[in-house]
Amino acid sequence: MNLSLSGKRALVCGSTQGIGRACAVELANLGASITLMARDEARLHEVAAALPPPATTGQKHLTLVADFTQPEQVRRAVHSAINPFDPILIVVNNTGGPAAGQAIDAAPEAFLAAFNAHVINNQLIAQATVPAMKTAGYGRIINIISTSVKQPIPNLGVSNTIRAAVASWAKTLSAELGSFGITVNNVLPGYTKTERLTSLVKGRAAKQATSEDAISRELISSIPAGRFGEAEEIAAAVAFLASPAAAYINGINLPVDGGRLGSL
Repeated sequence: MNLSLSGKRALVCGSTQGIGRACAVELANLGASITLMARDEARLHEVAAALPPPATTGQKHLTLVADFTQPEQVRRAVHSAINPFDPILIVVNNTGGPAAGQAIDAAPEAFLAAFNAHVINNQLIAQATVPAMKTAGYGRIINIISTSVKQPIPNLGVSNTIRAAVASWAKTLSAELGSFGITVNNVLPGYTKTERLTSLVKGRAAKQATSEDAISRELISSIPAGRFGEAEEIAAAVAFLASPAAAYINGINLPVDGGRLGSL
């Protein structure tokens, strides 16, 4: 099985923590040069320094600073990294989810902000990177979304709505780009040990006037694997989809959730 990403550059968004950081590490371990993108410059440099050192692997890791609430910043940052001699052939779209709450209570501006952060940024990044992928005859666009694409999660109204929009965008793109050797797939993490999950658990505990441990136990009880996922487990799925071995997997939603989803 060919899992080598040697000689390929990967752009990993939201890569200073959690799933994004784990994806950057896993892709680098398979030989990719990584371009990290997030808004915290200091943490970007910290993550870059921890990746496999160029001195021993020949990889060259770069950083881009951009705030994903500002699509124009994202567009400028990605275009600044376009290099025909070192093209971005793998894109991992990943950014923080919208605030919790019921859909009926959300202001229209919340939907617009989430649409910009997820769909519009993904589109801008694709438009900047796909030309080089077409030239190379190789491309991977992998979107970190949520199991809510298949089964909406209570009290995540805005997130459920926007994640589904990303999934539909990706499915459309997969049909348009498949003939160029470019695949577009979505990874759907279940309950994974990240700052996002910690925040959701705290919020639910406060709302229900109970302990965070009680909420965690309640969530875990819905997972056949009997535990929360690790960011590295999500990253392993992303790395496989990025590899040559996954060339014939296109346009799918892949849950990585310990079996929690009740749907097929």
